[in-house]
Amino acid sequence: MRFLVVGAGATGGYFGGRLLEARQDVTFLVRLARAEQLAATGLAIASPAGDATFPTPPTVLAADLREEFDTVVLSCKAYDLAGAMDSFAPAVGPMTAVLPLLNGMRHLDALDARFGADRMLGGSCFISAKLDGKGRVHHVSDVHRLAFGERSGGRSPRVDAIAAAMAGAKFEASASENIVLEMWEKWVFLATLAGVTCLTRAAVGDVVTAGGADLALALLEECRAVAERAGYPPRPEAMEAAARRLTHPRSAVTASMLGDVERGGRSEADHILGELLTRRGGTSDGDRSLLRLCYTAVKAAEARAARESAAKGP
Repeated sequence: MRFLVVGAGATGGYFGGRLLEARQDVTFLVRLARAEQLAATGLAIASPAGDATFPTPPTVLAADLREEFDTVVLSCKAYDLAGAMDSFAPAVGPMTAVLPLLNGMRHLDALDARFGADRMLGGSCFISAKLDGKGRVHHVSDVHRLAFGERSGGRSPRVDAIAAAMAGAKFEASASENIVLEMWEKWVFLATLAGVTCLTRAAVGDVVTAGGADLALALLEECRAVAERAGYPPRPEAMEAAARRLTHPRSAVTASMLGDVERGGRSEADHILGELLTRRGGTSDGDRSLLRLCYTAVKAAEARAARESAAKGP
């Protein structure tokens, strides 16, 4: 099976690198700067599951992409989706499966409209990873799971083929028969994690130490209710796992959105928090929801960063 991994950042670099390590046919679709960096330093992964280095990972630029692939793994940020779709479009043929790992659900509408719903799988990844200043991937927890499946439910030959190809890789590859529910479960957890850590500008354990565990659980319940209203109530075991992770007193975990906010860069606030808030039923006057408060905090930080950037001038 031939994989095209769109992006070689923390997520794409990790899962794509692990597939390379398992001797799978993997090519990374990257921008010029990342291609030059990978050509100079290779792709390096540091992980509790074992380090790995690939001196010459296969890469391709969008301008040079001519071939169709069996599976396109889409690991970009939600705000980069439009450009990403243009870049990998030549790789999508009649039999190509597109496996998006984006957060939230809004991206599915755009992908369906561009490539057709029949080519789209559902997908979700669970990993804490980041790039350092030299472009090396640092996996910083023991969780590294990639779930995928048919959005209509059940199994299919293409899902089984992807599962077989990923079986030898050093991450948990899960062919799900209910992937849309799993996507909602992750969205509920991630919105809570992002909301709490961005609002407080602190890690989970710091929030707990400050006496804020009940606030995290209240936000988790608010997000859970949105999923239930949409027809995808999270399973009790998923909620219990989320609650444990969000109330661990020694947890150093923060959402990647917090890093975006602190750098004054773009974030996925609209896709993770704003979209969930819209599905909750809007932001009417007098609304005191924690979800709205967290979303407002992130958007206010973005507005401040934009204003300060404009004041500095070109």
